[in-house]
Amino acid sequence: MQATTLLPRNPDLFTQGLERQSGAALLRFGAARPRPAGRINWSGDGAVAWLDEPRGHVWSVGEPAAAAGLVLRAAHQLPDTVREFTGPRGVEELLGRHLPVTDRIPWVFRWTLDEPPVHPAEGRVVMLDGTHHDELLAFLNVHSPDHSTGPGSADVSLWVGIRGADGRLVACGALSSLRDNGAPLMASVATDAAERGQGLGAALTSWLTRYAVRRHGFCTLWQLADNAPAERLYTRLGYHNEDPCVAARLIGH
Repeated sequence: MQATTLLPRNPDLFTQGLERQSGAALLRFGAARPRPAGRINWSGDGAVAWLDEPRGHVWSVGEPAAAAGLVLRAAHQLPDTVREFTGPRGVEELLGRHLPVTDRIPWVFRWTLDEPPVHPAEGRVVMLDGTHHDELLAFLNVHSPDHSTGPGSADVSLWVGIRGADGRLVACGALSSLRDNGAPLMASVATDAAERGQGLGAALTSWLTRYAVRRHGFCTLWQLADNAPAERLYTRLGYHNEDPCVAARLIGH
């Protein structure tokens, strides 16, 4: 049996003040709100890490070398639990010297506290409900087959879309949440390839950002690191770009 009760708990995450520093938005918007007493976490000189136990996922922020050391410690302490991790870029290479690392995906965690300028096409955005789930799933499977969140997900609070003149769905997106704490997370934004270039994605993401900021005070999202169009769009909308991350799985440890 693993002696999880001996593992370090919540207070160690915040003794370094990392949540107030640039590059630590995952800690500031994720683990820092709220702070459950039973959460398992680790702290080192210049980094912190915490466990999403149901997923077996270790989140980390801080200096790459220090963060890699914490993920390695977590994997050794909980070998039957820890299966994957997210950390600052470079962690995957350092950790790969000690454990097999696979399925590496470079991301940027982005966030904003401000409403963006109103896009002219925002008036076309409509809310969708459970009766539209089949339509949403079919649309995503065609236009965004690698979508991160699907219709019916318990993490999603809202689906929205834009329809063409013939009533067909031409764009969609969701307001989901970070699994740690329910913080608003924009997800599964997709546009019909034949309709691109009309600003539909910009209108939809602007609408979702405004909705989240008005209700929660901020909005967050994950952006694939090599997605240049998304990079330009989210920068125009005011999303900060200070948190380059990498996600990966650990195998055979």
